[in-house]
Amino acid sequence: MNYPIYLDYNATTPCTPEVIEAMTPFFGEHYGNAASKSHGYGWVAENAVETAREQIGNLIGAQSKEIIITSGATEAINLAIKGTFDLYKGEKQHYITCQTEHKAVLDTMRAIEERGAEVTYLPVDSKGTIDLEALKSSIRAHSKMICLMWANNETGVIHPIAEIAHLAEEHGIIFFTDGVQAVGKIPVSVDGIQMMAISAHKLYGPKGIGALYIRHNHTLPKPISQIDGGGHEKGFRSGTLNVPAIVGFGKAAELRMAEMNKEAERLEILRNLLEAKLLLLPNTSLNGSQNRLTHVTNIAFDGVEGEDLLRKVCQKVAVSSGSACTSISPKPSHVLQAMGLDSDLGRASIRFSLGRKTNEQDVLDAVDWVERVVGELRMKSY
Repeated sequence: MNYPIYLDYNATTPCTPEVIEAMTPFFGEHYGNAASKSHGYGWVAENAVETAREQIGNLIGAQSKEIIITSGATEAINLAIKGTFDLYKGEKQHYITCQTEHKAVLDTMRAIEERGAEVTYLPVDSKGTIDLEALKSSIRAHSKMICLMWANNETGVIHPIAEIAHLAEEHGIIFFTDGVQAVGKIPVSVDGIQMMAISAHKLYGPKGIGALYIRHNHTLPKPISQIDGGGHEKGFRSGTLNVPAIVGFGKAAELRMAEMNKEAERLEILRNLLEAKLLLLPNTSLNGSQNRLTHVTNIAFDGVEGEDLLRKVCQKVAVSSGSACTSISPKPSHVLQAMGLDSDLGRASIRFSLGRKTNEQDVLDAVDWVERVVGELRMKSY
């Protein structure tokens, strides 16, 4: 297949050769069940899992025993939120989140709302940032959790995590963050954080594997399991462990530790080149603030129909209009709507996210193609 230039790294990333190499023996050679404690096949698998757990923990400054393996970030998010709601069952409960969270968080919050929870959805300004004073004033006596993502998946905007963590600690509230787009891209520390969701396929690991960091030795309570049957993962998440994927996750985390900072600097140069050239086009604007991930830009192209724009651009450049999880929907991005963009401009916005394989020629070719597409579509609209 003649693939287009790939600029959709926020949707998913390719496994690196080192990750594939690390995983391969655990499909056919070391095929033991990590829960088989009585023989060597199980011991090899268990040791591999524990090594991976340590590698993942090192990436975020956590202990290996604080890493609970899940099938991905969506499961981790459900475990954190629903598990907390179940923990406080029978009590009056209030949760604080944001209008620009990923749908995995928003849909889970709405699920617990239907079961009786009160949820505050904080607004954002035109740059996608929250007001810490608004966050502080929304805290109630029965607030149980603050749930705010580290970096936005559509705009790359980074929330002030340290300040939020401090505020949560002051009020004795659980702070849970969706760290999916931040982990492996920027330095991340779990200081002051009770729970954090991570996904392997966003940091050059395999799909279908993730983790929930759960802080150990802290007075705040931990969530209740949402999957029962065997008591795996310290009772937080039962089910046979996907050893090959976990090994790949660990290897990817180890590689990101070594490459992350240098790669971020390289991608920022390329991202800025892409952004500067596209913003020279008339009636274009940047969605988001400058305080964002270095590999992401989200640009609005006024005067074109969004569906036509995306379909045509993607013939030669793989991009998206928002989260991969909502790309099948013709509706405008809820993130951009929360930032004040009207529906038409929201639909005519494109997220470009760069990664390990992106080079300068890719960027220049992508700019040429987008300029051509936008020009043709604008001519047709007049």
